[in-house]
Formats: sequence, C-alpha cells, structure tokens
Amino acid sequence: MSQPELADAANISVPTLRRMEASPSEASGLANNVLAVQVALEAAGIEFIPPNGGGAGIRLNRA
Repeated sequence: MSQPELADAANISVPTLRRMEASPSEASGLANNVLAVQVALEAAGIEFIPPNGGGAGIRLNRA
C-alpha cells in the first residue's frame, strides 16, 4: 500500500502520514491519526499481534 493510498484510507493527509513515519514519538501525540491508520491497515487485512512474551508484531490476516 502506498503512502497516498494509506493516507486516503485513513482520511489523513500524506504530509501527516509522512511526519508520523519520520518521527514516531510525535505520532503518539496524534492518537486519533494513529488509530485511523491502524483501522485502515486492519481493513486492508493487517492483523496487529499483542505482546505475548515474544513481542508485539503484525501479520497478514488470510481470513
């Protein structure tokens, strides 16, 4: 998924997405944008895996 596609799916601007990717510490202050990106990625089939002793991660949901 390209940055423009993800930004469109999350309803945020491409510059905002680029800032989030460039500086994750600043992104944490934009919780609504982070949530929007997460929801967009989940809709695209990405599953976020919580820490379970081995650390957090992601995987493609094949369902």
